[in-house]
Amino acid sequence: MVIWNLWQRRLAVHRGQGTMAGDSKKTVLITGCSSGIGLQIAAQLAKDPQERYYVIATMRDLGKSGKLEAEVGEFLNKTLVIRQLDVTKEDSVKHCLDALPGQRIDILVNNAGVGQIGPIESLSMEDMRKVFETNFFGVVHLIKAVLPGMKKRGSGHIVVISSVVGLQGVIFNDIYSASKFAIEGFCECLAVQLLKFNIFVSMIEPGPVNTEFEMKLMEEVSRSDFPGADADTIRYFKDIYLPSAHEIFSSIGQTPEAVAEATVKVIGMRQPVFRHQTNVLYTPLTAMKYADNTGNLSIRTFYNLLFNYGTLFHFSLGFLRCITCNCFRRRVMPV
Repeated sequence: MVIWNLWQRRLAVHRGQGTMAGDSKKTVLITGCSSGIGLQIAAQLAKDPQERYYVIATMRDLGKSGKLEAEVGEFLNKTLVIRQLDVTKEDSVKHCLDALPGQRIDILVNNAGVGQIGPIESLSMEDMRKVFETNFFGVVHLIKAVLPGMKKRGSGHIVVISSVVGLQGVIFNDIYSASKFAIEGFCECLAVQLLKFNIFVSMIEPGPVNTEFEMKLMEEVSRSDFPGADADTIRYFKDIYLPSAHEIFSSIGQTPEAVAEATVKVIGMRQPVFRHQTNVLYTPLTAMKYADNTGNLSIRTFYNLLFNYGTLFHFSLGFLRCITCNCFRRRVMPV
């Protein structure tokens, strides 16, 4: 608590009466920082060579702060502090924001999220609601909380870690994809009206990302029995989807560091873009949806690749793995 109070006073010195000294420091609040993308975004901003940011790295369980503390090292409690925040709990959000110096947030990074995959028949309505509570309503709640201050100052940046499955649905990702579609639509509406207040909205849309979160989810569902789902659907899920998903992640999956680096670049823009896909290898798959307004092109292409042309699918991924490996890059990249 003493360290937190000292940090608050330091911010007050830099900011004066709620204004930033030459816009040299910006307060960034990030959710879901215990691991993966959120941890890396927090660490990269805290270590910014130009010292442009004060980072409030939040997580639901402070008992999981060890990885972030080790990652930021000497920057802990200097350019980064760690606070508790559960985006699904109104009292948690209020407590965290009320404790901030001047209740000021210049940049909000909504990263906290949960995943869910599997046959829709086997998923409970309660579990589906939990996905939306975090991925949609948790984001909306935080945005609502910071908007009055941003509007009053006439500046701000809202960043949402979305996904390409918020643009293009993926088999057996029904509810997760729906939650990302929902937040994409919400933010696309919001972005237009907020430009009037000089507030930018940015959607960061990774493709597959190799995180502990993803690997744990895959392992858990591979052991599930999926009550309520028919035998054919379970077989499609376990024998076709899961092996294909593993192959996609190993072929074109990004690291959390790479996604964080792309996010930090967007945060540093004078006029941040609204939408940024972090993995160019995934762009052709999302582009198919917009190339045909009937929707048949993308739906039937995905179907055929999975169920009819498995050999072509595996060959394509093998080719992508080849052209993106480090040894090949060293040969073809100009010096």
